[in-house]
Amino acid sequence: MTSERTYHHGDLRRTLLAAALDVIAAHGPDSLSLRDLARRVGVSHAAPAHHFKDRTGLLTALAAEGYALFADALADAPGLQERGVAYVRFATRHPAYFQVMFRPELYRPDDLALLAAKARATEALRAGIGGLPDAARGEDDRLAGIAAWSLAHGFATLLLTGNLSDALEGRAPETAFRSLTGLIFTTRDGEEE
Repeated sequence: MTSERTYHHGDLRRTLLAAALDVIAAHGPDSLSLRDLARRVGVSHAAPAHHFKDRTGLLTALAAEGYALFADALADAPGLQERGVAYVRFATRHPAYFQVMFRPELYRPDDLALLAAKARATEALRAGIGGLPDAARGEDDRLAGIAAWSLAHGFATLLLTGNLSDALEGRAPETAFRSLTGLIFTTRDGEEE
């Protein structure tokens, strides 16, 4: 029977992560339990602990995966404005990862894989700020980075929670976000990034 389960699931770790993403997308990360995941994928209640030790370990693995995907999405986008669009696009395409990644109380923040993926994502965001003209950045790159992050993260969060439906008035979220960045990151000469 054990060989049947192994054959049926192939990569049990991946199967558990996929099931966890489904649960989080439908009900949020707080509803996740290893026992429920085991039941969903048809394995013993102890099987998830073999791969992740505990719920925090599973959420840490999800956060690390999410940040790695996020870093890839950001790195492929040219300039700050398009990195912001990539940020919003990532959130809408991967809402379960997004919900876990930005709740550090859910995972082990000192996990090496997580730290590496998070550092790549941070570097991709910072590279976008470096491409801004001096007049658009202001005197402090770090504050410009916080402003850009706040705008992208706030917009993505409002979008995911359904709070922008009426405000967008039928406009595509990416188009609306590009307009917002123009309001904030405009040089004194009126030029955008």
